[in-house]
Amino acid sequence: MVRPGPCQSNLPWNRGLWGLICLDELKSVYWAPVRRVAELAATFALVFVVYLILTAFSGEIGLWSREELIGGAVVSILVALASFRLLWERGGWRLLNPLRWVMFLVYLVGPFLLAMAKANLDVAYRVITGRINPGIVRFNPGLKTDAGRTLLANSITLTPGTLTLDVDDETGDFYVHWINVRQVDPKPEDVCGVFPHWVKVVAE
Repeated sequence: MVRPGPCQSNLPWNRGLWGLICLDELKSVYWAPVRRVAELAATFALVFVVYLILTAFSGEIGLWSREELIGGAVVSILVALASFRLLWERGGWRLLNPLRWVMFLVYLVGPFLLAMAKANLDVAYRVITGRINPGIVRFNPGLKTDAGRTLLANSITLTPGTLTLDVDDETGDFYVHWINVRQVDPKPEDVCGVFPHWVKVVAE
């Protein structure tokens, strides 16, 4: 005799083991598309916020022009559609926590902008004086999630004097071109300061 499937059982859904299995199946069926929409919306919002910060003071609508807002929305939608599955594949769902978004904004307007200002002055000094020692270095910041690695890689690249070349998906090692290599085997904070600490707070 073949036992009926969980959702075909005559037992009430709120009673017994069959009911629990049935409810689990329903949750997985209905939660999946809701989660995908949430992931897509969160990715769009993240990309759009970064875009707005990078294009601030560009026009007449607050800090932005109408063209910048429309263009930013279109670009953010395209980037979100292309990348949201990869972004949330491994631990990225943590960014759905509103507190992490608050910490992300604190990171952007605090440590990140301060590091960018200092890096601009440092690069200008080295361009004028010629005191550079460029090279490629490797370090491991200990990040496990794709969102954390992506955030750190972009933070490093956006900071003058450093450029993320590659991230090893298996080991988590970062390969970065550094304008002034001071150690052959540097620690993460030697290359990118407090970035790894803040990335762990935001995305790990």
